[in-house]
Amino acid sequence: QVQLVESGGGLVAAGDSLKLSCVVSGRTFGDYTMAWFRQAPGKDHDFVAGITSNGDYSRYVNAVKGQFTISRDNGENTVWMKMNSLTPEAAAVYYCAIGRSSHTVWMSPSNYDYWGQGTQVTVSS
Repeated sequence: QVQLVESGGGLVAAGDSLKLSCVVSGRTFGDYTMAWFRQAPGKDHDFVAGITSNGDYSRYVNAVKGQFTISRDNGENTVWMKMNSLTPEAAAVYYCAIGRSSHTVWMSPSNYDYWGQGTQVTVSS
């Protein structure tokens, strides 16, 4: 059974930082691209960042480039996303997801087969 468990969300003030974590079990973690998506109320899952299986390539949505950093440790079956200088616009439920290959970072959620339960990020102004 594949499980993804996110943590690290919370309520922060604008300008603060958070680091989200996602621990994966039941899957050979090092074989797959990983990504973070977010969903604001009433909206779809939006791609935020992704990283290839060996960590040699990462991709970000334009809105977070230079602000968020995705990383992974295949020995710990964990992917992280460090989020700096948070604004209220970043508030959402953040999900990690396992992609369908090792070397492609898709932006469409339809290319991700397994998802975590999400972690809430709230940013006060």
